[in-house]
Amino acid sequence: MNRWGLLAGAILAEVAGTMALRASVDHAGWAPVVVVGYAAAYTLLGLSLRSGLTIGVAYGIWGACGVALTAVLGTVLFGEVLSGVAILGLGLIIVGVVLIETGARHTERAATQEVRS
Repeated sequence: MNRWGLLAGAILAEVAGTMALRASVDHAGWAPVVVVGYAAAYTLLGLSLRSGLTIGVAYGIWGACGVALTAVLGTVLFGEVLSGVAILGLGLIIVGVVLIETGARHTERAATQEVRS
């Protein structure tokens, strides 16, 4: 699996664990899913780092996407309300992830050019 696939898996596992954590407030039977979700998330995040992602990029994208997906799913699954300011914040998270990825690609290209020189 490639590094981006591992990171995507880490994000989905973390969000699943967090949704299970919220569900466990009402039904304690969700607790094992919380543990498995977070264990899988950290394992996949570690594997994505081993595959070559830098910690700043991987953790930034993992955290930002996790927050955004958790907020949206909290609204859909649990009826939580997102204010206009929260929706603006989600937009800023998306912009931040794009900037992090763009900056990482620029840095990777510069490093590759230095090695070739």
